Amino acid sequence: MSRSWDPEILGLLGGIVVLLILGSAVGWVLARRVSDESGRPVVANLNDRIRAWWLMVAVFSVALATGGIGSVILFGLLSFVALREFITLTPTHRADHRTLFWAFFVFVPVQYLLVAVHWYGLFAIFIPVYAFLFVPFRSVLAGDTDDFLARTAKIQWGLMIAVYCVSHAPALLMLRIPGYEGQNAKLLLYLIVVVQLSDVLQYVFGKTLGRHRIAPRVSPNKTWEGAVGGIAAATLIGALLWWATPFTPWESAGVALLINLAGFAGGLSMSAIKRDRGIKDFGSLIQGHGGVLDRIDSLCFAAPLFFHLVRYGYT
Repeated sequence: MSRSWDPEILGLLGGIVVLLILGSAVGWVLARRVSDESGRPVVANLNDRIRAWWLMVAVFSVALATGGIGSVILFGLLSFVALREFITLTPTHRADHRTLFWAFFVFVPVQYLLVAVHWYGLFAIFIPVYAFLFVPFRSVLAGDTDDFLARTAKIQWGLMIAVYCVSHAPALLMLRIPGYEGQNAKLLLYLIVVVQLSDVLQYVFGKTLGRHRIAPRVSPNKTWEGAVGGIAAATLIGALLWWATPFTPWESAGVALLINLAGFAGGLSMSAIKRDRGIKDFGSLIQGHGGVLDRIDSLCFAAPLFFHLVRYGYT
């Protein structure tokens, strides 16, 4: 794809900027009006999130401006950092170091190279088959059998969630959709906008209306009111963005609902890993958002589902 955006993409990005301006204004007002001890941390967290969103939107816009290769490089870097965060928090042995070298410096770049050259056949099986089989073989050569199954599974899971699943987002650019040629960047933007807005809206609805917790031991802040309200609102937004996709309005609503549900499942599953490790965030790279993996946990589950919905339904 020689050009990654058109007036519709500019319109989508413009809408995001308007929302960020409104959010920044609301945050500024709240920071000056909320004075109680319980409310100030919430407002401070909100403003941190808004500032982080400004940075993330700017970076993503630059990636879009550079064309398809820019988006592939951006998501490749995100996968590399996310995998590092995951491995850092899941203890490995010295015997795993050579296997991890392959994970970071072979499997990550090769997976995204396959996306860049549009080699779907190998892209779809490279990590689930070849990396999956190679990881235990390379580890066993080191001769350390202590916790071998757990150590191997951690590396395999990290590759699957942080690399394989995430790579399906830029892989949308390889799809050939009749009547939609050269517009796939809008699908990538649609995926990110809908899933990330669902996260934001679940947070907002949870803070304002949340009463009944979904899984208190896993994620104390996730409530049924927040989940239902956020997913419903993001689904409506997805339906309203049908014009940027090859979907009809009703199809767009259905797709948005499915990826929002997948995103919710991803966020909750990744929260379980954090609780297991006794941590709040996977990292601290993004102020107000934790680490990269904290920010893309929903996308990890939503991207593969969205990719295959589009591939098998519209190509």
